[in-house]
Amino acid sequence: MFTKVHHVAIICSDYERSKEFYTNTLGLTVIEETYRKERNSYKLDLAVGEHTQIELFSFPNSPERLSYPEARGLRHVAFEATDLDEAVQHLKEKGVSSLENIRLDELTNKRFTFFADPDGLPIELYEK
Repeated sequence: MFTKVHHVAIICSDYERSKEFYTNTLGLTVIEETYRKERNSYKLDLAVGEHTQIELFSFPNSPERLSYPEARGLRHVAFEATDLDEAVQHLKEKGVSSLENIRLDELTNKRFTFFADPDGLPIELYEK
């Protein structure tokens, strides 16, 4: 019935700052950018590899995301990295200061780490 995750939608507080982060820092490719005048809102479709997308939305006066303590709902977005050390180094070079120490998933023996987007959304990098 289901074959893949098509997209993850993210609402940001500062569209230009988040667009810069997701395109230049993370290196995601722009598929399409749409300004919806009736909503005073942008929608930016970004490619994550060949099969998944991030939809980045801006809405005026959107409330802050509750983080800690963790609330119900989507917990984080995770990206698979072919070379975790290279990905972490890339993020450091791009000025991402929220990187956590690399940890080991005891269930899969894969390494992973977390960092945050400009609005504090937790993003995981998971070793392929």
